[in-house]
Amino acid sequence: MKELVVKGKVWKYGDNIDTDAIIPGKYMGLKTLEEQIPHTMEGVDPSFSDKVQAGDVIVARRNFGCGSSRETAATLIKACGVSAIIAESFSRIFFRNAINQALLLVECKGIFSAVEEGDIVEYASSSGVITNITKSVKLNAASLPDFLLGILQDGGAIENFKRRHRIG
Repeated sequence: MKELVVKGKVWKYGDNIDTDAIIPGKYMGLKTLEEQIPHTMEGVDPSFSDKVQAGDVIVARRNFGCGSSRETAATLIKACGVSAIIAESFSRIFFRNAINQALLLVECKGIFSAVEEGDIVEYASSSGVITNITKSVKLNAASLPDFLLGILQDGGAIENFKRRHRIG
């Protein structure tokens, strides 16, 4: 399995960031992702889509992505350029929706207290180590099984299915 490595600037959020905060329901009727992107994370950080840069990382405390099974929440975070979300825990439905959309999620106990917004962090899937480069702190994260890494590396669940079944 090819190693996944991400490195980016931290945007930090707390507990129970639900899918309605990630993309409020009133914007679900917009026809395109381009119309929805400016509203990503609006419920907790209205300027998120203006300041986030490609490769950045969201760090959260517990239960990130709770609430509805709104797949668009993970899709929009990825569309904003976020390379990974590292949290102490995730909602199960959000976790799988994100993996299916090729958005890397990593569980890591203690991550919330180990970083500040603006820090630079790096994650390497082969070691499972998260390094806060700004503070020279290392944490061990939960490992992702190979089949989930395969989905991420293929660009999502649909592309993974096509590869495994030699379609397209």
